[in-house]
Amino acid sequence: MKVEIYSDISCPWCYVGKRNFQRALAAFHGPQVEVVPRAYQIDGELPELPVPLLTWIAGKYGDQAQAMSDQVTEVGKRLGIDFHNDIGYAVNTLDGHRLLWFALREYGPAVHQELEELVFAAYFTEGGNVADRELLADRAAVAGLDRDQVLAFLASDQGTAEVRAEIRAARTDGVTTVPTFVIDGKWRLQGAQDASAFLRALEAAAAESEQSARSSQGGACADGACAV
Repeated sequence: MKVEIYSDISCPWCYVGKRNFQRALAAFHGPQVEVVPRAYQIDGELPELPVPLLTWIAGKYGDQAQAMSDQVTEVGKRLGIDFHNDIGYAVNTLDGHRLLWFALREYGPAVHQELEELVFAAYFTEGGNVADRELLADRAAVAGLDRDQVLAFLASDQGTAEVRAEIRAARTDGVTTVPTFVIDGKWRLQGAQDASAFLRALEAAAAESEQSARSSQGGACADGACAV
């Protein structure tokens, strides 16, 4: 089973969704799940320079900004995420996505997942500027990447075309909001669903896949029984 997760580093609900999905995976007893991260940028490649996070949100959502921040902060507490949007900065996430792209290809899914968690934490709980390549290199080193190799990578243009192509492909495929979770290319869940909702979706997808496999066998015998 494959689950594609469209996410942006600058999206607090992507951070929440990541935690809830991980809980669902831990409770899921079914076929192996391949998690495929997909880059997305909700604000394109803006802002070019860091802007106080609440100021940026207010520029997009007006008077709703503080209420939105309070809501995600309250939800985050139940998941062990200590949001501090009041000290955070909205920044361009392209380099962050490039680094995650690099980590996945060079170090594998486990390292990618750990690094993503560290970058989310820097953005939303520590008030870090995740467009700062030194900060990204520091987080990468904690996750097990070679710091000098990361700085050299970030100084190049490697991964830029690939990340931008992935974002364009997502929009072409109709992804307009994040997080978006696509299971086996068929089931699409949007937003930071509860862990129980993710678990139900995984179980339903697994059951349908099993039923489809049995149907395709026609009159063949399988699993101790023969179709009549």
